[in-house]
Amino acid sequence: MRAIRELFVSLHPMKKALFILNILATCLLLTGCNKFDKLLKSNDYDLKYQAAMQYYNENNFSKAIQLFENLTLHYRGREHAEEISWYYAQSLYQEGDYYMAGYQFKRFARQFPYSERIEEAAYLSAYCKYMQSPSYTLDQSLTKEAVEEFETFAERWPRSTHMPEVNRYLDEMRVKLMKKDYEIAYGYYFIEEYHAAYESLKNFINLYPEAPMREDAMFYMLVSGYQYAINSREEKKRERLQQVTNDFDRVVSGISNAKYLTEAQDIYNKTRAELAKMEK
Repeated sequence: MRAIRELFVSLHPMKKALFILNILATCLLLTGCNKFDKLLKSNDYDLKYQAAMQYYNENNFSKAIQLFENLTLHYRGREHAEEISWYYAQSLYQEGDYYMAGYQFKRFARQFPYSERIEEAAYLSAYCKYMQSPSYTLDQSLTKEAVEEFETFAERWPRSTHMPEVNRYLDEMRVKLMKKDYEIAYGYYFIEEYHAAYESLKNFINLYPEAPMREDAMFYMLVSGYQYAINSREEKKRERLQQVTNDFDRVVSGISNAKYLTEAQDIYNKTRAELAKMEK
């Protein structure tokens, strides 16, 4: 204590003023924290509700979240239950906790299906899922869930004012899913799992007829089919080589890349030669 006193005496007057202000700010902070902790532990739920709404309106969402969470069980089925559930979800949303906010908006929709906020809750639930959707290089489970929620929203509220952004988000996520599906399909080709590559690439072509990487997918499908066929057991080889010739017609009519066309023709010639050899 003496050392602190000596340090204070030695300070420049301006630094002394700053030192005092810091001490006062710390005291006020501690007093405020103690007051909030007492409020959290209090059984005066009406006071808690009023304080939670005040914190929310003051954009102090972290404290509002703690109070709304504390109030949720007490007010279940009672007056203010809908407001508490709504503003709890909104506080989480404003804090950027999209996982918990999405969960609470979905819960709100289940608990208050006739609320005037039901449309907004459904939209925000889907939007929170969209905000959790990762890069296409990662697992796309959350993206698929977000697409499903937005599609459900569009079916139920086709004239919603949110539809322009809903359609924009859906387009964005469908592109992401398309890229992921192609990455998986090409990945099988890259590691020489030709049967899996053939099936995956064929499904990709059927699912995404307008994909920008469609020509690549068609070419690698043909190559995969050929590699799978020539490495098959003898009793299966003829059938699978014949499938390569069938695929060739579809591929050459659907691609314009000169290099791909040349290599596709080479594969076709090898396939026909192998079939002719088997006939002999």
